[in-house]
Amino acid sequence: MTDTTPNPTAQVDLAIRVRALSKTVEDSSGPLTILHNIDLDVPRGASLAIVGASGSGKSTLLSLLAGLDVPSTGQVWLSGQSLFELNEDQRAAHRARHVGFVFQSFQLIGHLTALENVMLPMELRGDRQARSKATAMLQRVGLGERLQHKPAILSGGEQQRVALARAFVMQPDILMADEPTGSLDHATGQSIMDLMFALNSESGTTLILVTHDNQIAERCQQRIRISAGRLSG
Repeated sequence: MTDTTPNPTAQVDLAIRVRALSKTVEDSSGPLTILHNIDLDVPRGASLAIVGASGSGKSTLLSLLAGLDVPSTGQVWLSGQSLFELNEDQRAAHRARHVGFVFQSFQLIGHLTALENVMLPMELRGDRQARSKATAMLQRVGLGERLQHKPAILSGGEQQRVALARAFVMQPDILMADEPTGSLDHATGQSIMDLMFALNSESGTTLILVTHDNQIAERCQQRIRISAGRLSG
């Protein structure tokens, strides 16, 4: 039997610790195991690429690491907290304190300006400096002239920069990105990744990427490959 009891000393420098993590769902043909017995340690401040073919279980693993989904067996410790000992509301609160997200689809709010999109999560937590912090971060990602533009009139690369600013302005311990350049052209995607790694280095944020791009994966300090739901070479 796999011991899922964390060693407190070993966890001091870990952003994420995973033990015996599995996910099984029911489909029309019966049980389908998406992830099989995953063990993983991610040090604080590290960069990790999760690679694999479509349908291999990468995005499911990312969802479990964030506590957005619940495993069939196993455990995840995120910033020292055992996620699945918490209820859904407690997991959401812990995630809000420690995790930022950047998605391929950007997930910006269409009727809000770039500045308002970046301000929103800070306003929700009562930060009185939301406007100044959001303005500074948008300037940092090269959008100082686009503060009052809404998503519909921003390019894909500009929208992704807004999403990146929104994630980093919260100063998360961990940034999770699911195919962050998947909908961008190569040059724009390269620029976004340069910026993401620069911000990661400057802030010490742990970076976890799901990607199909081997060049992006090679820039990360750690790389794991998921094949048919299992860790492989």
